[in-house]
Amino acid sequence: MAVSSVVATIFAALCWADAIGLGGAAAAWWLLPVAVCLAWGAATEAARMSADRGLAIRQPLVAAATAALPLVAVAAVEIPPAGPAARIGQVALALVVILGLFFGIELAAYRRGTGGLKRIAAGFLTVAAIGLPLAFMVSLRVLGGAGPTGLLPLVSMVAVVKGGDIAAYLVGSQLGRNRMAPLVSPGKTWEGAAASVTASLTVSWLLLDASGWAPFHPWGGWPAYGLTVGVAGMLGDLSESLVKRELAVKDSGRSLGGLGGFLDLVDAPLFAAPVAWLLWTLGSQP
Repeated sequence: MAVSSVVATIFAALCWADAIGLGGAAAAWWLLPVAVCLAWGAATEAARMSADRGLAIRQPLVAAATAALPLVAVAAVEIPPAGPAARIGQVALALVVILGLFFGIELAAYRRGTGGLKRIAAGFLTVAAIGLPLAFMVSLRVLGGAGPTGLLPLVSMVAVVKGGDIAAYLVGSQLGRNRMAPLVSPGKTWEGAAASVTASLTVSWLLLDASGWAPFHPWGGWPAYGLTVGVAGMLGDLSESLVKRELAVKDSGRSLGGLGGFLDLVDAPLFAAPVAWLLWTLGSQP
C-alpha cells in the first residue's frame, strides 16, 4: 500500500507539472522520466528472467535500447514531417537501427555454438514488446497537446485499463467461478473479465462524456474506446502471465514492493497504448 501511494503521488505530481508546462517544458517532457524508468526497469527484469532460464540476453544493451524508444518518441516532435504517424515512423526507424546494432555486436563477437541468434531474437523481442508500446504512451501525451486537457489521451488509457484491472480482481476474487485461462493464469475468471469490461466502459464514459473534460474524442467515442482499450489491457495482462508461466516465475520482480516489478505494473498498458493511440489518431484532435 505504501509503495502504491508513493507511485501514485509521484505520477500525479509529474502529471501536474506536465499539464502546466512547469519551467517552460513542452508536452511530455515532465512525464518522459517515468517512461524511461519503466522501460529500463521492465527490460532489465525481462532480461534477468530469461537469464534465469539459461538465455543470457545482453542486459545493459537491451535495457538501454528499450529506454531509448520513448526518448525518440519525444525527440521526433521536432523532426519533420509533423504528425502522429510520422513521429511513430521515427520510432520504427530507431527500432530497425537497434536490430542492426544487435546483429553487428553478435557478428563482431561471434563464436559457433554460443547462442548469438537466440540473444538477438530475445533481446529484440524485449525491446519491441516493451519499448515500442511505451513510445506509444509518450506519443499519446504529445498527441493531446499543451494544457491540462492534453493529458486526456494518456490519462484515459491508464484509467480505463487500471479501472478494469481493479474490477476484475475484486469481482473475480469474490464471485469468480469459471476460469478463463486456467493453464496460463488460474486466478482469472470470466466473471472477472465481464466486470473488467464493464468497469472500462464506465470509466471511459465518465472521462470522455459525462465529465465534460474532453474537447476532442477518439474514433468511435467512449463505447469503442472503453471496449477495445479495456480488452487490449486484459490481453496484455494475460500475455505477461504466459511469459511468467514459461519462465517459471510468479512476479517479474520486487522492485515496487507489493506491486511486484516494473513489468507487472505496465503489462496491461503495453497492449492498450497502441490501441488507444490509433483511436485518438483516427478521431478528432485539438
